[in-house]
Amino acid sequence: MFHAPGLAGAIAPDTFTYFPLPFHASGTPRQAAEAFIHARTGDPAIRGFAIVLNTTGQIVGASCFLDIRPLHRGVEIGSTFIAPAHRGTLVNAEAKLLMLTHAFETWGCVRVQLKCDVLNTGSVRAIEKLGAYREGTLRQHMLMPDGRFRDTMMFSILREEWPRIREGLLERLAPRS
Repeated sequence: MFHAPGLAGAIAPDTFTYFPLPFHASGTPRQAAEAFIHARTGDPAIRGFAIVLNTTGQIVGASCFLDIRPLHRGVEIGSTFIAPAHRGTLVNAEAKLLMLTHAFETWGCVRVQLKCDVLNTGSVRAIEKLGAYREGTLRQHMLMPDGRFRDTMMFSILREEWPRIREGLLERLAPRS
């Protein structure tokens, strides 16, 4: 579940640069957090979560299950953002391990998709680092708040790929001796 005050602390000026909804135009980080929460709640095909550090309880971002499709046993993981101080750390890997485990092992999904703006090189690298399969680019897929048409890079992980992906994430998260 989201928490607006804590989530606001994870929002930087560049947080929503590649998001198709204009959360950043909401004013203060608190208002942006509230706009993000409002857009991600109330729809049964979306479930959002705050990313919380176990060690401190600090909220450092958010990620969502989007486009939940029980009939087709699929879901999308997206609308992820992480505070700048925690980007490039293991925070995203741990969050994705939890979400992917839930999708494949609790819901019985056969496909989990992830997508991002082709210009968002940080997200492209993070998704590739997960081991997701790059399916292609959806050209002029979304109209962005600045009027630009976004090309969207589409990735997926299939049920039979999940054990390999899970092992890779567990290796990344294993304590180093």
